[in-house]
Amino acid sequence: MKGPTPAATVLGLLVTAALILAGCSSNSGPTDPDPSSEASTSTSTSTAPPQAEITVDPAGGTDEVMPDDTITVQAVRGEIDDVTVVGAGGDEIDGAVEGQTWTSSARMKPSTKYTVTTTAQGPEGGTTTDKSTFTTHDPEVTATYGIVYSGRTVGVGMPVSIQFDSAVTDEKYRRAIERAVSVETTPQTEGSWGWLDNRQLMWRPKDFWTPGTTVTIDAPITGYQTGEDKWVAQGASGSMTIGRRQMATVDINAHEMTVSQDGQTLKTFPVSSGKPGRETETRSGMKVVIGKQREMTMDSSTIGVDKGEKGYYKVDTDYNVRVTWTGEFVHSAPWSVGAQGSTNVSHGCVNMAPQNAKWFYKHSLVGDPVNFTGSDREFLPTEGIGVWQFSWAQWQKQSALA
Repeated sequence: MKGPTPAATVLGLLVTAALILAGCSSNSGPTDPDPSSEASTSTSTSTAPPQAEITVDPAGGTDEVMPDDTITVQAVRGEIDDVTVVGAGGDEIDGAVEGQTWTSSARMKPSTKYTVTTTAQGPEGGTTTDKSTFTTHDPEVTATYGIVYSGRTVGVGMPVSIQFDSAVTDEKYRRAIERAVSVETTPQTEGSWGWLDNRQLMWRPKDFWTPGTTVTIDAPITGYQTGEDKWVAQGASGSMTIGRRQMATVDINAHEMTVSQDGQTLKTFPVSSGKPGRETETRSGMKVVIGKQREMTMDSSTIGVDKGEKGYYKVDTDYNVRVTWTGEFVHSAPWSVGAQGSTNVSHGCVNMAPQNAKWFYKHSLVGDPVNFTGSDREFLPTEGIGVWQFSWAQWQKQSALA
């Protein structure tokens, strides 16, 4: 038998070498993947961090929210950065965050749309901003009030006076209002709130003010109730300054007025007070100057005595200093000069000669005390600024919190 030829041997070696090379290439070299094969398939997933989740009470779109309701914003997921609650008029409701919850600390205006804007951080970062709106209750009556004599220099007998245009009908409403209001004085002064009636809340010092005292009043009672479906829509603040210490005394029986400043007598005037009779007798008591009017017409019909009835009068007067709401003034009365100093002939006012009345008018401030003595007809506190008709202990009991 013949062996392989040289050519066949060479060819066999070449084929073997090629197979060996091919095997090495398959195990160690790069290959192009087959897109149709399962082994070559790969996927990539990217997930956004979770956002903050916020709940607001009252919920967005709610109507008839009561002005004294509390607003809460809670972070169910994440943390609260900031909350603002703004009314349609631009007023902002204060509040604070504790833990995961923001809670309002002020009441709202009635009949007002509010926008709640919340900024919060998600649990893994990222900021979320949420907005919602709600509307407060539209009451039957919007209650109004004022701080009387705010911004003025007043006499030492003038109390702080918050006067409501309609009655604060229930003790619980008066208590809530009294807790909300405050007075600050420089120098510090002892005093107490009290209700003169259900429309007049007053802060009276224990004794007459020290001259030069500054008084600041804060009455932030927006959203407080004063009666059945009566809500306050706007808070108020004010101030007043106490002037010099001037006091007047009218001795009804002696027909004399004495005026002093800082304990020194300035003037003594002859006067004529109200003539005898229950409807005309001048009232005794510690009154306070309520206001001044240079000229006016005094008409008895304004106090219930009409034209044609006994006691009717209508007369023009000058230099009028009012001391009661019931029609008592100190004023010029040239027609009664002959009786001044000896006889009481007026309808209840204090009559003075024109020059004397002019002096008293010029030198009087609202809030100056005027003490009347000698009459059996007592001045009732609600007939004027009657806070000094109470002892200190009695006045403290006028507080709704007493």
